[in-house]
This record gives sequence, structure tokens and C-alpha cells, in this order.
Amino acid sequence: MTHDPHRTSDDTPRAPGAPVASQRPVVATPREKLGGVRKIAVLRGGGIGDLLFALPAIAALSAAYPEAEVTLLGTSAARMLEGRAGAPHRFAELPVATGVHEPEGAVVDPEAVRRFAKTHRAEAYDLAAQLHGGGRFSNPFLADLGARCTIGTRTDDALELDRSLPYVYFQHEVMRWLEVVALAGAVPVDLEPRLPVDAADVARGAALLGDHPGPTAVFHPGATDPRRRWPVERFGEVAADLSRSGAQIIAIGDASERRLAEEFSSAAVAAGAPVAPRNLAGRLQFGDLPGVLAAADLCVANDSGPRHLAQAVGTATASVFWCGNLLNAGPMGRGEHRVQLSWTTHCPVCGRESTQVGWTAPRCAHDVSFVDDVGVEAVLADARSLLALRAW
Repeated sequence: MTHDPHRTSDDTPRAPGAPVASQRPVVATPREKLGGVRKIAVLRGGGIGDLLFALPAIAALSAAYPEAEVTLLGTSAARMLEGRAGAPHRFAELPVATGVHEPEGAVVDPEAVRRFAKTHRAEAYDLAAQLHGGGRFSNPFLADLGARCTIGTRTDDALELDRSLPYVYFQHEVMRWLEVVALAGAVPVDLEPRLPVDAADVARGAALLGDHPGPTAVFHPGATDPRRRWPVERFGEVAADLSRSGAQIIAIGDASERRLAEEFSSAAVAAGAPVAPRNLAGRLQFGDLPGVLAAADLCVANDSGPRHLAQAVGTATASVFWCGNLLNAGPMGRGEHRVQLSWTTHCPVCGRESTQVGWTAPRCAHDVSFVDDVGVEAVLADARSLLALRAW
């Protein structure tokens, strides 16, 4: 008997392209898979957190098409994935392109964008997935790669791909991209981002943290958006208490956050820390960060890339989130990932309502903290509880 791809397992006829049943948990009913897929491109710009949120969708695509090579079209943040097990299998760094990859101070080079598209058209991708955003700029960018089938999200004014979903801002990013890859028949393997680290990663991270008889808590007081930053003095109070209890305190961040990390260290000492936190901000190689976080017992942070990376490598987190960002980017479990929420919905300076998405209600110019109403005791209680659990 020949196999009819348009019939379900119970022999009920199914129209081509109709949803299919799945034996695994789904975020959305998966569409029928494509045939003959050997090359997949995934577009995901942005920073560490943006990349991590796309990993479960990439894993789902790889599981759905095990013979396919998955190429990530991303930013330099993706270099931390190179040499690690699983998909993506290849990485190509994006050119500076409007709405796709715009590093601060960089200038768009249209010729570089054209060269990139030409190079990747030659790859002859069977499937290209836009896991980037609303599609105004990213959908034309993706379409220009010439893949046999394109999938992604789109706002009403964005280019229609072969299979699209409406872009609705308030949805968890992991769920959003899992719903997108379901358009190509992929179902979840993971519901949380996971970044594999090996013994060598952890050993290198432990060496950078240094010997200490007690637990180690890594603090990241920064965040790309200043409105997501809890006051550094409060981080200092939490660090001081943990330090008095015997924990080693380490500050991390990139080079631009070195001064902020110094302010945190000073705040911890002023709050009574017996030992000043070690400041590794701007002193770590990018590839060292996963191992450092994996070797630590706890990460205390804002909603930021390092916080999301700590979770992805299996380290407990105590963090501070603005309520809207928790919907899009918060951890799903609470056993090892505690969250304290700010319910601020209007700018503390001008009073502008802040729960509308950027393109419908552009943000005001004020960079004040939107998480200032979160108290020290709540975050400290989370941190203590998580360190006690890790001690077992």
C-alpha cells in the first residue's frame, strides 16, 4: 500500500496543509511538515536573551527535520553557541541592516546587505524561519534569501511570508517562536532555553571565580534598558547580607557596565559586606560567561541577558522584573527561579502609560527605574531560599 501524505493515522482524509496531530505537547497545532528539507535558516538578531528565547524553537526544528543542517543568522552573541552540541549547526553573522541588526553607532551598508543575501541565496535553503520580530524589516530580509518556504510572524503592515502568524506583542518569546515553527510541523522538545556546558566550561568558570569555602552568588546589576534596573544600592544590600552569611559575591557585566559594577561593590561594602565583591565586569571573555554562571550557585539580577543565560546553564536565579516583561521573558518555573515584580504601569516622571507596545505608543524619554517599588527583603528572601536549596 502506498502512503498518502494527505491522510491522518486514523485514515481520515486531510486537505494538503491542514493541521496534523502530534503525540508530544504542543504550543499550537502543527501544520504538515515539508518534504525534502536539507537546509534550514533561522533569523534571530539581538542580544543574549533574544538568542536564548529562540533556542527551544531551533531544537524543535532540528527534531522535526533531523537530516537538515540548521544555520543561525544572528549577531555576535551567537558565538557562544559555536562548538556546542545540537542545533544550530552553523552560524553566519548578520550585516548591519535596518530593523534586523543595528549595533549602536554602526552604519547600514546596503552593499554588505546585498552581498549577504546573495551568499545565502546560493545556499538554497529549503526552509527559512523568521524568529526575530514583527516582520516590517525582517520579513523582506528573510524573503530575499530565496528559501523554498518561509515562516514567521507579521504585523499588519509587514510582508506576508509563505506561512505566517500575527505578531501580538504580549506573548512569551519562547512560546511565540515555538508557535512559529509549528507552521512547519515542528513540536516542542524543550519549553525553556538550554545551553549545554561541559566539564571544561565549568572548570574554567570555577577557576575564574576562585576558591571559596562557601557558596558563590553572581550579581548582574545592569540591563540594556535603564528602566529595567533595580537600584544598585538595593543589590548592594542583598549582597552584603549574603556575604555576612559566608557567600562569595561576584559582579559581572560587559565593559560598558564596569562602573556600575564598581558602584555595586561600593554599595555592598557600605551596607556592611565584610569583603568587597570581586568585580569581573568587562574582564571576562564572552565565551567564559556560560562556565562562570554554571559554576556559581546563584545569580541575582535584573531582567537581562546574563540572568537568562544563568537559567539556561542550570543555575538558580533571583531576579527583579517589570510586570510587562515577565509576560514576555520571565522564567516559567519557580522552584529554582524566583521573581519579584514591579507593578508600575506609568512613567514615574511624566505619567505616560507604559503598557502599550512601542510602535503604538512610543516610549517617553525618561530612563528612570520602573522597578523601584520592589523591596530588598523580598529579593533577599528569594536569594537565601535558593542558596539553602542548593546546599542540599
